[in-house]
Amino acid sequence: MPQRILSDDDVRLYHDAGYTLAKGLFAPDEIDLLRRSAREDHEIDRRSFGRADGEGGVVRLSLWNHPGDGIYGMFARSERVVRSCEKLLGGEVYHYHSKMILKDARVGGAWAWHQDYGYWYQNGLLQPLLTSVFIAVDPCTRENGCLQVIRGSHHCGRVNHVLTGEQAGADRERVDEILKRPDHFPLVHVEMAPGDALFFDCNLLHRSDQNRSEHPRWAMICCYNAARNDPYKESHHPRYTPLRVVSDTAIKEVGVKRFSDDPSDVAWLDDRRDSSAKSLLKDGHR
Repeated sequence: MPQRILSDDDVRLYHDAGYTLAKGLFAPDEIDLLRRSAREDHEIDRRSFGRADGEGGVVRLSLWNHPGDGIYGMFARSERVVRSCEKLLGGEVYHYHSKMILKDARVGGAWAWHQDYGYWYQNGLLQPLLTSVFIAVDPCTRENGCLQVIRGSHHCGRVNHVLTGEQAGADRERVDEILKRPDHFPLVHVEMAPGDALFFDCNLLHRSDQNRSEHPRWAMICCYNAARNDPYKESHHPRYTPLRVVSDTAIKEVGVKRFSDDPSDVAWLDDRRDSSAKSLLKDGHR
């Protein structure tokens, strides 16, 4: 079985590079259950909303705050993911939110260069003690807009963010200067097979191109905050909420019965409350 918790070498790489790629973290039959569930889930489609990318495209995504007992929750609460995040962040973590990125064939939009902490800083998070887990549902290639990262860029600290289209993007002058130093901050296209998982630091600069291929690039991203980094104020994402970790076998146990049950057993985030980008303008970041 490919199930595993990140090794000590993986953790060292994560802190040095800002990310680590766990190939085959999820078995083909597990990721097939997630793919089929997401494709056939009317709630994912109904609750998805778009973000203009400033390049003529639109990124479509669905978000939720609390994982439930359905297939999405089993991935987010699985022992191999949660225990890995605990090793990366040095203690107990809780689920900050998850999202499904629906980058469809030929129409899926781009993401501007950004840091997740650039979005989340204003939510009352005092330290950048958050990590994201990008789970490839479809193959992620250069042609269909795979994730691009600037290795080591998390060491630059939080960069100011401004709106690009309807997305909050990192200050391009600073990003361009970072990219001028490829010996220290190389640009990496992270191509992934279904079931691979990329763990990355909340200050890692990353982006993706539009999907102009004939193939979709759907991905699920689970985000976690250190329990000791509990926000000091309320926001549209949760404060500390104990996370009920499940056995790695739960994915297939729940997935098998998914097609007779509701897979959307999650606490959906109302897109009208998704203020990560809009609040940057509201708070005077222009």
